[in-house]
Amino acid sequence: MTEKALSWLKVIECGRFVSAPYCAKLMADLGAEVIKIEEPGTGDESRNYGPFPDDIPDPEQSGLYLYLNTNKKGITLDVRTSAGKQLLAEILKEADVFIENLGPGFTREDVLNYARLREINPQLIVASISPYGQTGPYSNHKAYAINCCALGGVSQTIGHHWREPLTAPVLQGHYQAGVSAAGATMTALLARDITGRGQHVDIAEADVWATYHVGFGITIYAFGARETLRKGYIGGGWTYPARRVIPCKNGYMAVCAPQVKQWVKFLELMDNPEWSQDPRYRDRHAMEDDYPEEVDALIAPWFLERTKKELFEIFEKNAIPFAPLYNMRDQVEDTHLAERDFFASLDREHVGSLIYPGAPYKFSGTPWALESPAPQLGQHNSEIFMHRLGLSGEELVALRRTGII
Repeated sequence: MTEKALSWLKVIECGRFVSAPYCAKLMADLGAEVIKIEEPGTGDESRNYGPFPDDIPDPEQSGLYLYLNTNKKGITLDVRTSAGKQLLAEILKEADVFIENLGPGFTREDVLNYARLREINPQLIVASISPYGQTGPYSNHKAYAINCCALGGVSQTIGHHWREPLTAPVLQGHYQAGVSAAGATMTALLARDITGRGQHVDIAEADVWATYHVGFGITIYAFGARETLRKGYIGGGWTYPARRVIPCKNGYMAVCAPQVKQWVKFLELMDNPEWSQDPRYRDRHAMEDDYPEEVDALIAPWFLERTKKELFEIFEKNAIPFAPLYNMRDQVEDTHLAERDFFASLDREHVGSLIYPGAPYKFSGTPWALESPAPQLGQHNSEIFMHRLGLSGEELVALRRTGII
């Protein structure tokens, strides 16, 4: 097999929950050696998040933890203690990248701040992910995904204008922060090839959201001094149907037909119902802006007689861009994803074989693969502390007894 793209890269991760672990996972799945450091006894908080088989909590069977930590080695170490900091410093001497989301205080005020880390290893890239960044008046504040989405200006654009704003779903901000950190870290590694020096990469999740918002909401405000309006899935300024969601026999369909010929073809499939000749239902701008739900009710009965699969086959044959809204079962069983080998299976003790989402990219020359499952808590302590750092068995036992590892 061709050597993996990042097989030369050595990464240390002090990551909790999603953002830092996902950043490190993106590198691990491309061959980087990632050593994940967890809190002794409890481990990464994602271990308690689930989902769990049969809804029985088990820190070794959390679906979120298992997904975020494939292809990593795992050790336990209390990096808040003096002895823990010293051991971490020893580990970082040979590392290329240190990824952490322990909070700005760790790399600003702690004994192992960035200035100290630079002394330990001048070529080290330190990637710090936090809600609000390492500087600024909010930097010391704790926050969650909902806070960062709100401060980044994105929540204000999600939902219907007559209701309260919404936050982005499924911890999206944490994942986007991880992606941004991975990209920025690789850029810092390229810069290191030129300068010979590492640097500190500061990723703020609120900044990531604000960057996305710049492309639409902030530019509208800056140039037109007006706020964007929450429109739910109402198009606003488009022609009906734009971004509509219509129920069908076994779920929902996403309905969008911006071109006249698409809408005309759809009406033909419905045998050109009598209501479609009414002038009220021939002004597609008014239909979308003023009374879209009324038109939804007229077309819904036709959808409710058919399944998602039947509808998709009809629309695909007639070049109408309506698509089924997939649930998780639909996605896993989708033939398109199967032919692209998107999903991968991996065995792990305690849980057996599980299906994992694949990579969001494909390279022609460097492979991607899930080769090892997420580590059990402290699984590689002996390998790292004894075989690499040279600690004796007695020293390891003493550290374990005192709760350092």
